[in-house]
Amino acid sequence: MGHTGAGKTTVANLLMRFYELDAGRIRLDGTDIAGMPHDELRSAVGAVLQDAWLFTGTIRENIEYGRPGASESEILAAAQASHADRFVRSLPDGYATMLGNDGDSLSRGQRQLVSIARAHLAGRSILVLDEATSSVDSRTEVQIRKAMQRLRHGRTSFVIAHRLSTVRDADLILVMDHGRIVEHGTHHQLLAGRGLYTDLYEAQFASREQRQDRQGPEQ
Repeated sequence: MGHTGAGKTTVANLLMRFYELDAGRIRLDGTDIAGMPHDELRSAVGAVLQDAWLFTGTIRENIEYGRPGASESEILAAAQASHADRFVRSLPDGYATMLGNDGDSLSRGQRQLVSIARAHLAGRSILVLDEATSSVDSRTEVQIRKAMQRLRHGRTSFVIAHRLSTVRDADLILVMDHGRIVEHGTHHQLLAGRGLYTDLYEAQFASREQRQDRQGPEQ
């Protein structure tokens, strides 16, 4: 967690060695990643980013890209686990639906669910979820959060988010500010600390209340 520019995505980039370390070490199962070939390191890491990347091809092909040669049942299981199966089957051509221009025929939330299905199929041991729900409405966010909960099961996950609802159930929350980790703990521990995390939480809570006030009471 942290404000824009706090350094959250930089941590993920260091993990995957898109940037090299100036000091310190990152170890994966005890092995210093600086000595690992890039392809070996990145084959252990799956990512779901803020802007889901889809290529020209069918929805089936876009999911299968996570693990080329996967069987039809494996592709369908990944789509079902990611909550993508229902909307895909509602399309006239289903999994044979052709996508182009980064999948712009789908909504942003649908693109994210296809991207999560791909990551689920890939089965990587480490996941980086970078602002995966930042640009979707609240209802779609709930779907994506459920899909990500299944995806994270049994894996080490780095979840980068502005919305506290996305990270509040994490085993460990790191709060960043100006490139440094300034707080760490669970959601309840950080709230009790009355620090930056509490400020972020209260700011989001107040913003939500203001939106509800503007909308008026529910009918």
